[in-house]
Amino acid sequence: MATNYYLVSDLHIGGDEQLRHCEFEAEFLEFLRDLESRYRDPVEGESAELVVLGDAFGLWEFTDVDGVEKFEVLTESYPRLFEQFRATGEHVTITLIPGNHDYELACYPEYVERLAAYHVTLEQELHLLRDLDGRRIWIEHGMQQDPNNRIPDFGNPYANPPGYFVNRHVTSTAGRLSDRGRYNWLKDIQSVQPMTEIPRWMASNYYYREMSPFLRYASVPFLVTFYVSLLVLVSDVAATVTGIRALELETYLTALGVVGDAVNVVIGINILFVLLSLVFAVPLFFFGRDVRRTLRRFRFVPDEEEELVEDEGPDRRYLDAASEVFEDRPDVVAFVYGHTHRASLTELDGRYVLNTGTWLKILRRVKTPFTPFPSVYRPSYRLNYFHLHDADGELTIDYHTVEKANPRELSWLERLFSVRATSPEAIPDRTVVDGAVGVEPTPAETD
Repeated sequence: MATNYYLVSDLHIGGDEQLRHCEFEAEFLEFLRDLESRYRDPVEGESAELVVLGDAFGLWEFTDVDGVEKFEVLTESYPRLFEQFRATGEHVTITLIPGNHDYELACYPEYVERLAAYHVTLEQELHLLRDLDGRRIWIEHGMQQDPNNRIPDFGNPYANPPGYFVNRHVTSTAGRLSDRGRYNWLKDIQSVQPMTEIPRWMASNYYYREMSPFLRYASVPFLVTFYVSLLVLVSDVAATVTGIRALELETYLTALGVVGDAVNVVIGINILFVLLSLVFAVPLFFFGRDVRRTLRRFRFVPDEEEELVEDEGPDRRYLDAASEVFEDRPDVVAFVYGHTHRASLTELDGRYVLNTGTWLKILRRVKTPFTPFPSVYRPSYRLNYFHLHDADGELTIDYHTVEKANPRELSWLERLFSVRATSPEAIPDRTVVDGAVGVEPTPAETD
């Protein structure tokens, strides 16, 4: 039993071609070195365990090799990482549990042996329980709460969820094709959450990065004036019906001379586009609805019940799962999961739900001030970990972030349109768990 628990998840190290580039490797190595140094000569009675709770590796994203051969590719691609695992593991217990992207870790006993050689203990379990001064910590990856990535028969290498096939055919392909683009952006597909956001993200990158610059900048005046064109159209229709013109825009444009004439032409073209769109809108509506129903059957988009859950909050199903665990196990005071890439700390009646986030790049969708323009996906990093320990007799949750400069890879148009980007929800640096919670172990506890 350790006296300090360090919790991280969703590293997603590995994959085809461009997916093999680990942008945070230096920072993660420094984190491991810091743990090694801190516990090389620990204070008497102090010990530590690092738990990587799933998706440490992107095994789903390897398509050229199968089975345990993927481990050989990992060790060859990241020799410094595995040697640092070996060095840190001499002083800190390192435990790994499978996530969905490295689900194969749960299926082959050979992985246990291979990882043990680097002082990493692989627990082929869906969840772990850890004890800290009489209180329990529940640790899982979280894919079992996600309908698209729930493992139907844990431990069976052929029991893969729909998300597996999407990753094999979409994410891995993106890794192979990414360097063909203007900005090598397709490799960031792993950072798009949820999966249903991928089409909108691809449309955004096409417009801001891949589209011919001439076409992109030629479209700007049309998109900026799109809603003005709608107002003019409504005003013209109203004038035809009632004889009253609510918007005398042409008078003001005439006063601007050539500029006004140019704006008038742009508005006219926009109105023509709107009218043509209305002609196709009705059949496209029915066609789109039928396509969505088909995708629901294949579980590529959420069904109506799942959409209602998402409307209540992206982590609602995880809070419900935590509530069930807290009710069944009164000694559990912290429910820890990852999977969604959204770091958070939530209190539930004196107990806490922790989401360990991700070390991947985070893409935050920002709606543009002019709605017809595609949203901008602003990149940032939130390299983080939780540290659970006993401080002066109280269970304490410390939250730490590792500094890494955000990537500067947006075009000037994307930067202009995303200046109003919001910051992620703040997490307290230190949270103390109520000492009265979870001190009585469950009488029937056996594990």
